[in-house]
Amino acid sequence: MRLALDALGPLALGNANVIMQLARLPVGRGVAESTVDSGRVDKHPVKRLRTTMQFLVIATHGSDEERRRLRHEINKQHRQVRSGPASEVTYNAFDAELQLWVAACLWRGTEDTLRWLYPELDQAELDACYRWAERFGTTLQVREGMWPADREAFEVYWEQGLAQVRMDDVSRRYLQRLTLLAGYPAPLRRTAGNVLSTLTLGFLPESFRRELGLPWTAKDQRRFERLARALARLNRHTPGLVRQLPMNAYLWDVRRRLRSGRPVV
Repeated sequence: MRLALDALGPLALGNANVIMQLARLPVGRGVAESTVDSGRVDKHPVKRLRTTMQFLVIATHGSDEERRRLRHEINKQHRQVRSGPASEVTYNAFDAELQLWVAACLWRGTEDTLRWLYPELDQAELDACYRWAERFGTTLQVREGMWPADREAFEVYWEQGLAQVRMDDVSRRYLQRLTLLAGYPAPLRRTAGNVLSTLTLGFLPESFRRELGLPWTAKDQRRFERLARALARLNRHTPGLVRQLPMNAYLWDVRRRLRSGRPVV
């Protein structure tokens, strides 16, 4: 079973997942201090959404050659993301262990999405999805054999990773701004800011939300649960072709870019 192309999951959980990835301090500082402005979500949110979605569709649905070419594109950007001699936190975007954490967060978000939108999936179907999820890592710098062998092994890795979750003032401010959509176009903030911030904080596990330091009340939780139920119902009653927009369009576009040699990242 391949991971679905339904767009609601990555759109609803995307910000929460980025926060989870960047909650490991070297990853968070590496992104917050990055001088590669073209890939910064706080400066180019629309482009960053496109490149993230295109990574997801190629990682899960692309051929080996497409994934190899996308990894080459990503590597060109990641070569520029490393700490300097005066940096307070040491980081390197080619660190395979940190990239494994990023890939693990992508799987955790994917599993949360599947359980939310498709509660009828059984364990065998989730196991099949998990086997596909290794491609999240190997489309980055994760080496073959690093991915936990099965979902049980993944849970052990995940619990160990949670013990290393930490933000400092720099990464926390960056992620708070991301949660509140700072840097996004003003019309989007006005029309959807509260909804997207509620989804971001609601889909974050409590340990990450606590580290982020933004308020979250019982009233907020009830609002999130009502919103999540309504979106799941809407998704179930939406035709498949519509559910997959814009993911199928992103897949078409990234394949066109890879064939023509146009920049993807």
